[in-house]
Amino acid sequence: MSGITLNLNFDVPSQDECQKNDRGNAKHNNFVRRRRVLEKRGLLKKKQNANNCEKHTCRKKPWQGKNKKNKDSCTRYPQSSTPPAELSTNPSSSAQVHHENSVSGIVKESTVPSSSESQIQFSSALSSVATCTGIPLKYIAIDCEMVGTGPKGQCSELARCSVVSYDGDVIYDKFIKPVNPVTDLRTRWSGVRWKDLRKATPFREAQKEILKILSGKVIVGHAIHHDLKVLHYSHPAFLIRDTSRIPILNRKAGLPENQTASLKKLTKILFNKDIQMEKKGHSSVEDAKATMELYKIVQVEWERTLPSNPGS
Repeated sequence: MSGITLNLNFDVPSQDECQKNDRGNAKHNNFVRRRRVLEKRGLLKKKQNANNCEKHTCRKKPWQGKNKKNKDSCTRYPQSSTPPAELSTNPSSSAQVHHENSVSGIVKESTVPSSSESQIQFSSALSSVATCTGIPLKYIAIDCEMVGTGPKGQCSELARCSVVSYDGDVIYDKFIKPVNPVTDLRTRWSGVRWKDLRKATPFREAQKEILKILSGKVIVGHAIHHDLKVLHYSHPAFLIRDTSRIPILNRKAGLPENQTASLKKLTKILFNKDIQMEKKGHSSVEDAKATMELYKIVQVEWERTLPSNPGS
């Protein structure tokens, strides 16, 4: 039997080493007690909670303040009331939706033009119809004669109105009885006499008849704002052609473009024709025909300028 050798160490630790170990154990035990106290007060994260947070990658946002009452460090945010958009598995469906939206937007924009665009389109359409198809029914010329009412005849009221077609045919020509008593016939200019007003058409009745003719038409007139004023009527601006404000006419007549030339002067220069020569006064039919003739010689050139300056 082989011999067994035992190495036994019977050295007893020194007193200093025992004190050192006791101090280390006491320090550790004190640390553990303090940690448990802090955990109970919620001032120190528990190891289990910390592990859960790390597991779910839930981290506190840098802008969030500390909440001592909430023991759970993972903040829960309310969900949005708007559900997220569903993603289609069909790649063509999203493209189709985008295409439909874009097309609908184009249709909406094209079917609801602005007022200026509608004026341009309407003016262009009218000019093309007149020049290409030769339809004159959309164009009429108007001229009104006024008499004076009120103190010293200072107020102007309608006493005669004439409307002619594109070819100069008379569509309407009537004497009209003003609403207020006439104090000045202005016969030298209006050509109206007392006998003309005896059986004249009352203003309200005549106004309805005239406005029915003017509705939807392109109105040609010379200083037409005076005629519309006595009719108490406002016609769309892009359906008005005022021969007193056409620079092309003045240029053809050799007059300054910004000058407001009279109907008599333009007719004499461009047609070598005398109008408004009678001492009995003006004829609204004659003036309306002369106005239409002036418009017709510049119609094509003038209408081409209207898209850039509608309602001129």
